[in-house]
Amino acid sequence: MTIRTDDWIHLQVPELDGLPRPIIVRSQHLPKRHLFPRHSHRWNQFLYATSGTMFAAIENTWYVISPEQAYWVPTGVVHMTGALQDAEFRSLYIRDDVAARLPRESIVFSVTPLMRALIVELTELGRTGEQSDYVERVERLILDQIVRLPGESFHLPWPQSPMLLRMCQELFDNPSDERDIAAWGRELGASPRTLHRRFEREVGIGLREWRNRLRVFRAIDLLGASDNITEIALELGYSTPSAFTYMFRQRMGCAPSEWRRTIRATQ
Repeated sequence: MTIRTDDWIHLQVPELDGLPRPIIVRSQHLPKRHLFPRHSHRWNQFLYATSGTMFAAIENTWYVISPEQAYWVPTGVVHMTGALQDAEFRSLYIRDDVAARLPRESIVFSVTPLMRALIVELTELGRTGEQSDYVERVERLILDQIVRLPGESFHLPWPQSPMLLRMCQELFDNPSDERDIAAWGRELGASPRTLHRRFEREVGIGLREWRNRLRVFRAIDLLGASDNITEIALELGYSTPSAFTYMFRQRMGCAPSEWRRTIRATQ
């Protein structure tokens, strides 16, 4: 069990018999709160959101994907993907026989302007159906670039026990909830020490750090749909826009308004 998606629209996972080329690009629009339920592929996947905000989930960890990022899913890894806001995305399906140098574990990459341009170029070549040495050179350059892309560590781990699931779900639904570990202990019938230990054991980080990551996760979602920084700050539990901006800058390296402009410039 993870974040509730039972009220989302579940889509059928596209089926392919195989990959006729080393890299195949699939383009799709994904409306808000639509998702592909847990599945795996017989090839590697490089998932890139050209606009909007998406998530990817593997096991009990959630990743946010903006137009500055891409999610790498190796062959056979069970995952789920969906749209937090209306999104356009490109999936690069990559055969194992050309992926020897590529990661063997799931990872979020920062997408460089060159990589973005190569994805656009390969997409256009696929639309025209061009078959030439040039297509092969673009494919090889994409493989070279994936190896060089910087990885990102931001993710939102999720607990498994019913008690902690209840707490995290309530915080996800209401990120402005300010209850501390002692208050949650009273709510859930556990001592603060017990709750603290269980949370760190299951999630791998403390509640304060998890709450901060949750707010960044939700902020990225909200920034894709709203221009009102003050409303977003209050919804996330910050008393002032400046406090929210400080947190966001510490985590993402820029102010929320700067992040939003950068994302929209890529759309």
